Amino acid sequence: MLRCDMTANLASMYEVGMMRRFRAFHVMPDDPGPEGKLHAHDYRLEVVVARRELDDRGMVVDLDVLKESLAEVVGALEGRDLDAIRGDAYAVTVEVLARWVHTELLRVLGADQTLGLRVRAWESDDAFGGFSDQGPGPA
Repeated sequence: MLRCDMTANLASMYEVGMMRRFRAFHVMPDDPGPEGKLHAHDYRLEVVVARRELDDRGMVVDLDVLKESLAEVVGALEGRDLDAIRGDAYAVTVEVLARWVHTELLRVLGADQTLGLRVRAWESDDAFGGFSDQGPGPA
């Protein structure tokens, strides 16, 4: 019998994560439907931080530090029009939101080259967009 080990080529990593909900507004320009007008979504952010080796305290990242960092980033978005973070994008889609959160979390957490970061932004129970870097560098 042929056996396939799906994890044979994957690097082993530790992970921690956190989820946070918030409400914000956005618009899809030129959309004739309700998405074409400023409307709210109850977003859910999921953040996963990974590292090949644990730090000297036995952690990927301190969960209290991650919680505070995520609260700071979400605080900049809560109740606001996401057009403020649009930049050169056509609109703030869940993909654009995930990338912005990724960038801001890296800024707040600090430039640790051993950390990998993955962000998913959910705009409903069954639809999300995400952004991740290439994973952690050498430990």
